[in-house]
Amino acid sequence: MSRIRRTTGETTITLEVSRTGGPIQVGTGDAFLDHMLITLARYGGLGLTVEATGDLRHHLVEDVAIALGVALGAEIPARADRYGWARVPMDEALVEAAVDVGGRPYYVGPLPSQLYQHFLESMALNMRATLHVEVRRGQDRHHMVEAAVKAVGLALRQALREGDQVFSTKGSVTMELTVDPGEE
Repeated sequence: MSRIRRTTGETTITLEVSRTGGPIQVGTGDAFLDHMLITLARYGGLGLTVEATGDLRHHLVEDVAIALGVALGAEIPARADRYGWARVPMDEALVEAAVDVGGRPYYVGPLPSQLYQHFLESMALNMRATLHVEVRRGQDRHHMVEAAVKAVGLALRQALREGDQVFSTKGSVTMELTVDPGEE
């Protein structure tokens, strides 16, 4: 389980995530954001606890996505299956998502909502994952965004599974950051 506490002048976020499942409890004060986080966790097979407050809706959604991305990035096993993909129909909407959790941050959209486009992009980049989301069809923005979140959840469920080998021609990749507190 990974825990994040992120505090800025705009938001305060406490978040816990587990790739192996667990309780899902979300409270951000934004009903649609809560709905999307619960949906992502359920379809992703994740345990997720989020408590968050913010001054503006944009700041809240963006900062929760940043914290979630960092926490999910910490949950990637060394022998992750690495890749996942899903196609989700929701009424008139049809959305596909593909993810690579191999440490190469990139996002390709778009979604019909700039806010949730930014949410998925912020999550993917902070997770250090490549995420492609394609809305194939749709008219209702809610359906398209929700289908996208479900597809991303299902793709993450596949990619985060622990396999029996490292899926990279490079082998296992590690990076270590050392900060010398004496230097400025």
